[in-house]
Amino acid sequence: MRTPTRLGLYGGALVAVFAASFATAGAVVPDEVADDWTEETQDHDGDGHGGERSDDGAEHEAGSLGLTLEQDGYRLADVQAPREPDDDGTLSFTILDPEGAALTDFELSHEKELHLIVVRDDGEGFRHVHPERGDDGEWSVPWEWDAAGTYRVFADFVPAATGEDATLSSTVAVAGDFEPDEAAGEVTTTEVDDFEVALDGELVAGEPSTLTATVESDGEPVTSLEPYLGAYGHLVALREEDLGYLHVHPHGDDPEPDATSGPDVAFAATAPTPGRYLLYLDFQVDGEVHTARFVLDAR
Repeated sequence: MRTPTRLGLYGGALVAVFAASFATAGAVVPDEVADDWTEETQDHDGDGHGGERSDDGAEHEAGSLGLTLEQDGYRLADVQAPREPDDDGTLSFTILDPEGAALTDFELSHEKELHLIVVRDDGEGFRHVHPERGDDGEWSVPWEWDAAGTYRVFADFVPAATGEDATLSSTVAVAGDFEPDEAAGEVTTTEVDDFEVALDGELVAGEPSTLTATVESDGEPVTSLEPYLGAYGHLVALREEDLGYLHVHPHGDDPEPDATSGPDVAFAATAPTPGRYLLYLDFQVDGEVHTARFVLDAR
């Protein structure tokens, strides 16, 4: 078993929750089916609520885990996106407030009003982006799908009226043939661009544990990790069996703009259940953001 090293979590303890239900190999999603799936998803009213947080920011209860269109009266609406791979288009949506009006008043969370996470239901195609908001409350970002499949779209934001984190999500079906890429086993070391990244530690269901990512290049420790959205690293974790989500950050004060750190970025994680988890680490070096993907099994 891997031994935990350095503990860290931005704002307190992390309850790592997760997403990705798998499609059948060789599935075909026709255009008309893609339209129907998206419309049905957008018409569904979710009734889950996010977990409550203590004063130190620790999340005590998973709640809806970001699996619904609605949370505490806030609703994800009018999700639009290209319907086929390689179509050059726009991904757009609106957040509605409890009165049904477009929400335009947000608090900054990690330097942004809203974080958009998109991932295919087999864990592929992960993206963390920041769309722009129009005066009418519509969020949009230029978008092109790399491959067919069903994708989960998460909107992570803080309404100014509540000051509480909210995560809403919907699915988008992209027409075409595809074969799901199922994780065959644990992955604790990976290469991304010119970096080798290792994840040390283990997940234990129902108990906190420490996960530490170490970034190297050509076998040498990287000590030039730069602040990205107010932190040295961002972790998103997805559970293989279902769709759920939590966006987390390492512990510590906000770094100065010109500060650097590394090679370690540590997190505290509690897996809600035994099973397989996919984890994505965003880090920045020389102004470029890189994403390392890992697979861990929680005992």
